Amino acid sequence: MGKRHGFASALIAGLLSFSTPAFAGYPDRPITMIVPFAPGGPVDIIARILSTFMPQTLGQSLVVDNRGGAAGNIGMGQAAHAKPDGYTVLMTSTAISVNPALFKNLPYDPIKDFIPISELVNAPNVLVVRPDSGMNTVADLVARVKAAPGTFSYGSPGAGTKSHLTGEQLKLRAGIDMVHVPFRGAGPAAQAVLANQLQVASVALAAAEPLIKSGDLKALAVTGEKRWFSLPNVPTMIESGYPNFVSDTFNALFVPAGTPQDVVDVLVKSSQAAMRRPEALDAARKAGFEVVAGTPDQLARRVATEIDSVRDLVAKAGIKTEN
Repeated sequence: MGKRHGFASALIAGLLSFSTPAFAGYPDRPITMIVPFAPGGPVDIIARILSTFMPQTLGQSLVVDNRGGAAGNIGMGQAAHAKPDGYTVLMTSTAISVNPALFKNLPYDPIKDFIPISELVNAPNVLVVRPDSGMNTVADLVARVKAAPGTFSYGSPGAGTKSHLTGEQLKLRAGIDMVHVPFRGAGPAAQAVLANQLQVASVALAAAEPLIKSGDLKALAVTGEKRWFSLPNVPTMIESGYPNFVSDTFNALFVPAGTPQDVVDVLVKSSQAAMRRPEALDAARKAGFEVVAGTPDQLARRVATEIDSVRDLVAKAGIKTEN
């Protein structure tokens, strides 16, 4: 009888241990946040903002780990294959939904290998020209290009960037021909327009905004759903006659697939609360971003939709993929 009682007690204890969340004390040590891009870039800036404010709600520090290279694919691949225990998270950009259309062999699957946590921030791109160009609207640009086909070039921060895809989308929608000139970053592309080396550039708004506000460059349109808070006089592409033309960039948080749901819930609530703090909102805006702090479902839908739309655009524009 005693043996049976002891066995039953052990069995009950075992069952109770399985019913207790394995991560009830999560987190109990610092969390590594992989950023698949170099320090100082837009994703890194948002990661630093999150690492400043999220520990106040999480109770543990976030250690930013920059693992740049291959358009973000190296770091994203390493994050995808990290132990799914909540102690490695990924902060990445729209690259997670753009790269599947641009690279034949990725070290990760953006849908199967990650659980979405939150789209933290986003920002539009902007079309810029010189103030003395005689172009004040997107319609002016399109008319000028059509009047002199084959003579216009547009710059972007690099091949495969969301800004590059914005330019290709405009070419398709407007039926115009412009030669793409990739630069090593949004700043150099904007400076090339300023130096009159090319007629127009499609760049991240944060890089061009100081030059727009100083009057050195003229913004024809932003590519978000609505006008940008700090440039209220600049129309959207939608207002410029291109329905549903939205091409913005997001920064978002993910964890490896297999991460326990209770851990996911903690990270969702903590990251949202951190980014909604007034200090974080202000820091993000100063960096050229608008805080979203969205839900996992919203981010999952966005990534899936964008993967399909980018693949369609890449195919129609004839953009070459890489191995």
